[in-house]
Amino acid sequence: MFTLIFVCLCLLCCNLHAETECIPKTAEFKMKGDYLLGGLFDIHHVSATLHQNIPEAIICSSQNFTLSSYRRFQMMRFSIEEINNSTSLLPNVTLGYEIFDHCSDTKNFPGIFSLMSVDGSVQPWKESVNFSKVIAVVGTDTSTATMTVAPLFMMDLVPMISYGASSSVFSRKRNFPSFLRTLHPNKDVIEIILRFLEKFKWTWVAFLYIDDDYGRDGLDLFVKKIQDTEICLAFSHGLEENTDYPKLIKQMEALRINVIIVFTTEWTAERLIMSAIQQNVTNKVWIAADAWSLHKELPKKPGIRNIGTVLGFAEPKITIPGFDDFVFSFKAQHQCENPQQDPLYNQMCNCSSLSAEDIITADPSFNFPVYSAVYAVAHALHAVLQCGAGSCNKSIKVYPHMVLEELRKSKFTLLNQTVQFDKNGDPKFGSYAIVIWNESGDAEEIGSYTFHPEPNFDINESKIHWHGDKKPESFCSKECPDGYMKKQEGVHKCCTICPKGIHLNTTDLYNVIKCNKTQWSAGGNTSCTELQLEHVKFNDPAAVRVMSWTVILLAFIVAISVLFSLNYNTPVVRSAGGPMCFLILGCLSLCSISVFFFFGEPSVAFCVLRYFPFLLFYTVCVACFLMRSFQIAFVFKISGKFQNISGIWIKYNVHWIFISAAFFLQAILLIIRYSLEPPTQEKCYCDRNITVCDLKKFETDSLISFILISVMVFLCFCFSYAGKDLPKNYNEAKTITFCMFLLILIWISFGTFAHVLDGKFIDVSHAVATLLSIYSLLLVYFLPRCYIILFKPEKNTEQYFQDLIQSYTRSCSQ
Repeated sequence: MFTLIFVCLCLLCCNLHAETECIPKTAEFKMKGDYLLGGLFDIHHVSATLHQNIPEAIICSSQNFTLSSYRRFQMMRFSIEEINNSTSLLPNVTLGYEIFDHCSDTKNFPGIFSLMSVDGSVQPWKESVNFSKVIAVVGTDTSTATMTVAPLFMMDLVPMISYGASSSVFSRKRNFPSFLRTLHPNKDVIEIILRFLEKFKWTWVAFLYIDDDYGRDGLDLFVKKIQDTEICLAFSHGLEENTDYPKLIKQMEALRINVIIVFTTEWTAERLIMSAIQQNVTNKVWIAADAWSLHKELPKKPGIRNIGTVLGFAEPKITIPGFDDFVFSFKAQHQCENPQQDPLYNQMCNCSSLSAEDIITADPSFNFPVYSAVYAVAHALHAVLQCGAGSCNKSIKVYPHMVLEELRKSKFTLLNQTVQFDKNGDPKFGSYAIVIWNESGDAEEIGSYTFHPEPNFDINESKIHWHGDKKPESFCSKECPDGYMKKQEGVHKCCTICPKGIHLNTTDLYNVIKCNKTQWSAGGNTSCTELQLEHVKFNDPAAVRVMSWTVILLAFIVAISVLFSLNYNTPVVRSAGGPMCFLILGCLSLCSISVFFFFGEPSVAFCVLRYFPFLLFYTVCVACFLMRSFQIAFVFKISGKFQNISGIWIKYNVHWIFISAAFFLQAILLIIRYSLEPPTQEKCYCDRNITVCDLKKFETDSLISFILISVMVFLCFCFSYAGKDLPKNYNEAKTITFCMFLLILIWISFGTFAHVLDGKFIDVSHAVATLLSIYSLLLVYFLPRCYIILFKPEKNTEQYFQDLIQSYTRSCSQ
């Protein structure tokens, strides 16, 4: 009896001792072992910008608690405990851990330095000195936080395996040689978003992103990915702590955007969605990128159904055996304060109010990445220690870079998935679950996206219940009609009519195809048509009219020549130039030959004969008129003052010498120019296939010849104008002045029209200008003299001319 009472008392004392014994709150953050794994988890999160007057670290336990991150933190602890209990992986080796609450991107360095330090100091790595027991680090959660701390681990090649940093910059091994990750980088996430848009034909979208390294990287990748597609980025905006969400939503409403991509963290997404509910946003599609698509509370908020349909994708819910039991076992233990712990080390969580059910039912995002990251380190260490059946070679001195080398070669099976990394340290395993927020307020899985061995996007559309029972549409412009192409205008890609000379590529609305040189298409066509060769034919109405007037011109020249021959010794003919008149008439007839070569199919010979006769013989005509205008001005103005010059002029026939020199100079210039490089045939491929002579080349090659003629025309105009005050009835100077004025006007008009007209119309206008130049000299200079000869014979006498001259002389002397 006494013995029984004694035993009962002993059991009661043991029970009372067990209940009063407690585990320090910091115990869940650290555990001793043969080798240590570092851990960085944002169990608490700094939700607002901290304003500090002095530099100081932050106490994370005073910040906002994040339940999903706490679950991931427990997942690392569970993974290490499971490995330590394994008989096949790292037998007779105990893994320990040192985990820190990493709540700030820039103010959590005490914990980081603790992981790197040896006996309280951080020194450059040397193989001969002591080194930290930390062989790898699991974390951090965000790209910005990783960007801050990763370089500290990279310098000693300490493996850093992130479960949440997806920015593409970490794939650059030059900058992050010992970085690996167990979640897919942003480029894979953007690929899924693109598949969403293509699947439902949404081409007018907004892209909202958290304004940090993660979000900006996502935007850059998205913009590059949608190039040369039909997708228009109508609006993008970085979300910050002080973002004006009502204004933001109004901007998207004004742009009629119905599809909104939200590439951000869960706490930023909460503010956006709550503001959308308050602003009474309706019938939108919200594409939730990654973690926040599995938010536990938002899908149950009042009014959430009104904002539209929320589609998303995230790590699939993978049940990890034993985790629930681990959490229940841990929460059954009693926790107490540890007054010796420095709060700045951030290894404390006031989580005693949490139940095991709260942790188990929390958002499971990134749990498998944490689980696989820990196992990847364990398998790498297993290889370094040359572990075999039941034991490992613990005499091997393990350095972090040795673990890194084995991590890169990792390939093992974990929960039916083959874990391995590519050359950039990105995972070659895993998939994403496609989810929709259903009427019950849950994230219901409706499809999946697998990456390996080949990308596969699978979605069950029958499970999608659109808000309003109809799939929302979101596009910049409706489908382009035939003959229209897509064109980028700022952020918009809209329909625009296909320009002339190209046709639409029906397989690619952004890239049109130019027609061949022998083809043509009018604006808005979808195909090209073969062109017929065109030129100004001899039977063309315009050509017939021009050649008819040329024949009439030749008839006039012949008639005038006959009339002047019959009246050769009369004063009118002699005053007009006498023999020079017949030279001018002959050269004008030769100039007219050029007109006929503007018609018919151009050849090199045709192109030469269009210009050569006209330029050569028209030079002679202008030279004759220059001499006549000089003689007139000389006789009436200065002959009395310079009689010696008059004698020389008459004795040596200076006027004929000048005319001959002008002729030979022009002939030499033209022969040399056209011999070396004759005018070429040019095909003008416009809306018709027109064969013309290369006018621009003609203008360039004939520049000196034109200058010669132009200088003589100008001098002729000046001399003849100087004789404007000669006897009233003595009209030779006036007629020459008017001839030169018409000549200048004709070619200025042609130069103007040549820049407006195209194709064969240039040839017609050139022929007309040539013909008018000949007619201007013929009609203005010769026709008045013909009139006097035929109808005013009383004025065609020597006495009449002498009276005029004497009358002018008397008026000048007075």
